[in-house]
Amino acid sequence: MNSADSLLQRADYTQKYNHSAGRHGWLRLTPAYSVKIVDELLSAFPGKPSHVFDPFCGTGTTALCAASLGFDADTVEINPFLVWLTETKTANYSQAVIQAAREVCKETIAITRKPDLIPVAEPPIYNIDRWWSKPARDFLCRLRAAIEQTTIAGSPERSLLLIAFCRTLITLSNAAFNHQSMSFRTNSQIDLGFPADMPDMFRAHVSAILSDAMKTYDALTRVIHGDARVLSQLDDKFDLVITSPPYANRMSYIRELRPYMYWLGYLTNGREAGELDWQAIGGTWGIATSRLAAWKPDKNTFIPKWLARTLDAIAHTNNTNGRLLANYIAKYAEDMWRHFTSLANVMCPGGKIHYIVGNSVFYGTLLPTERLYSDMLAEIGFERIAARPIRKRNSKKELLEFDVSGSWK
Repeated sequence: MNSADSLLQRADYTQKYNHSAGRHGWLRLTPAYSVKIVDELLSAFPGKPSHVFDPFCGTGTTALCAASLGFDADTVEINPFLVWLTETKTANYSQAVIQAAREVCKETIAITRKPDLIPVAEPPIYNIDRWWSKPARDFLCRLRAAIEQTTIAGSPERSLLLIAFCRTLITLSNAAFNHQSMSFRTNSQIDLGFPADMPDMFRAHVSAILSDAMKTYDALTRVIHGDARVLSQLDDKFDLVITSPPYANRMSYIRELRPYMYWLGYLTNGREAGELDWQAIGGTWGIATSRLAAWKPDKNTFIPKWLARTLDAIAHTNNTNGRLLANYIAKYAEDMWRHFTSLANVMCPGGKIHYIVGNSVFYGTLLPTERLYSDMLAEIGFERIAARPIRKRNSKKELLEFDVSGSWK
């Protein structure tokens, strides 16, 4: 490759990876339509909400939208990685911190080139060579070690560089997250080409993130590591809830987060991923699936009669997993019942709720999740409940996302 080709390639990387989509796009895990929906719901609230709540934080969409509009917000998340991510995204950064992070970035890249640098060990991701080429893994191991040398644990500079590190590692990966069954490209861009440009990728990501971090917020955001089924630890009441809980679609929410969580040390083995999925709502990763087979429902859970018929139809389908999936749906319903029951204790009188959730199909049987939510909310005492379809989820006409709304009595 001649010098002209190298410059063109480097310019292409800078253009491609220096794109700024605001703090929502720091890990490219927040679809633009999600931000749009939350912004519209926040703006449509009569007057100004005194306290916004998201019991299923995820990547922090509601918290960040609320902060951008000047609204105080609390959010709860069971995954410690997502707690760190949202805290990093919603924090205010001084000009001194941003400038320090820029300088540290230069130092970090310089250290990656030192021959005496001891790289961190590759994370124990199963079949890791499918995820990253050997040059990419070598660079990431050196980059992670350099970040540890140049920053202090828990410092804002380290957090900002780690966000850039996460964006770099996913840019370098062969994984494609465009389907429920994750796929891998056989020839990644890096396999084909230019390992010398990997530091430029990281530098471009840092530049974009620091540009976004210059925006400050007047609102107060609290990110609480906790369980949405047990909200008794909260000491506030809320007049607006906007959230998108896990869908009942048997998709592991650890799946897309595994690369980040392994490289940052939040996961050290597959069993931990399964344990976290079992603790969460709607997860079926590893040991979570085996535990579902022995799971027994709580008789105190409210189960609509129509759901009992739906569960029976799925359990008796001509598929060996029918009974397991019926258990999965029943446990999902029980978990959401516990959540709604707990939510009622932290709502202001007249407080509004919006749950963005999609329905699902299991072996040809439709699970109308929006109806399940509506019936449960009505049973608990919420009023003026409505389920408004907001968009199609994919090419299947019956699969939709809904805004399930209501008011506390």
